[in-house]
Amino acid sequence: MTTIAHHADYLCSAVSRLGSESAFEVLARAKAIEATGRRVVHMEIGEPDFDTPDHIKRAGIRAIEENYSHYTPSAGIPELREAIAAYASAYRGLAPTYGLQNVVVGAGAKPIIWNLLAALLDPGDELVYADPAYPAYASAAGYLEAKAIPVHLLESRNWRLDLDELAAKVGPKTKAVVINSPHNPTGGVLLREDLERIAELAHQHDFLVISDEIYSRNRYVDYFHSISQLDGMRERTIIVDGFSKAYAMTGWRLGYCIAPEEIAKTVTLFNNNTFSCVATFVQRAGIAALTGDDAPVERMNEIFRERRDAIVAGLNSIPGISCTLPEGAFYAFPNVSKIASDDKHLAQWLLENAGVACLGGSSFGPAGAGYLRFSYAASLDDIGWALDSLREALPRYVR
Repeated sequence: MTTIAHHADYLCSAVSRLGSESAFEVLARAKAIEATGRRVVHMEIGEPDFDTPDHIKRAGIRAIEENYSHYTPSAGIPELREAIAAYASAYRGLAPTYGLQNVVVGAGAKPIIWNLLAALLDPGDELVYADPAYPAYASAAGYLEAKAIPVHLLESRNWRLDLDELAAKVGPKTKAVVINSPHNPTGGVLLREDLERIAELAHQHDFLVISDEIYSRNRYVDYFHSISQLDGMRERTIIVDGFSKAYAMTGWRLGYCIAPEEIAKTVTLFNNNTFSCVATFVQRAGIAALTGDDAPVERMNEIFRERRDAIVAGLNSIPGISCTLPEGAFYAFPNVSKIASDDKHLAQWLLENAGVACLGGSSFGPAGAGYLRFSYAASLDDIGWALDSLREALPRYVR
């Protein structure tokens, strides 16, 4: 009888190139601390703390009762794809409008990102992205043996891209550039002139732009610019968006991309080979989200604005901390380099000693070193408690 080798020996080497989203690891530890009876304020996870609006829930329940519980096309049901195409075109002021052939629905934006990059990237291709960044892009690119190339976001520009660095780093091997505006983790929002320069480079070097616009409804400025609005960019832009952030539907798992038709067909092929399709009743709820009353979205965003103002003012009142004012999303990204040399260690220490769950900025890439990310998807009471706890605990922190 032979003895089986260590099970890790059976894993493929590509696993070593996968990253992880540390928010879920911190969430697990925070829940364990809560289970001991201690108070923890959750500012680690990018999840609205609101309930899904009632009309969306009712649509999902009604769909189950009407037996919308069978397989659908891998790209999504036509009714939802048409609703997405109409909504996305109107919101961005695009004419002619997108068609359903441009829309691919997924079980959240993350599998759409994975399947999109799997459709685009060959080994050796270059994917250029903003640093710090949502981790899924670099993780997928690394697994696919493409080269993920970071470009700094600048705190001095309120977390907009270093366009000179971008121009220096794109070239003949650049398959796509990823932009995310409003941005996770910094809350930065790109200006139209930023997008015009990116578009100029895209035409010059013939690359695609993946525009992650998942936070497009979570903004505190009176403008939203999508690079798809610029001349000649619809043909080389893939929009990634979804329902989690705007409609408090994180657990429903519903996202999508809007892409040129041939790319959309190939993303659909990857859907077919991975998760087959999204639950039908979830897709029916998505139609209600896009076509129903928009007032709950606007109310949630106004509450986020109040919370943003409270947490940023509070953080800036703490010695050693400085924080820019986010223009979108629901994250504060304060500079704590005067307090700690290791932001991840500080975040862990704050969870254990102050009951405040947050993330080290370097979890989002090397350019995030020296920062923390706080999600202000928490009540004003929780935010106030967290700020008081930080003021009390930080003088005891030793680098």
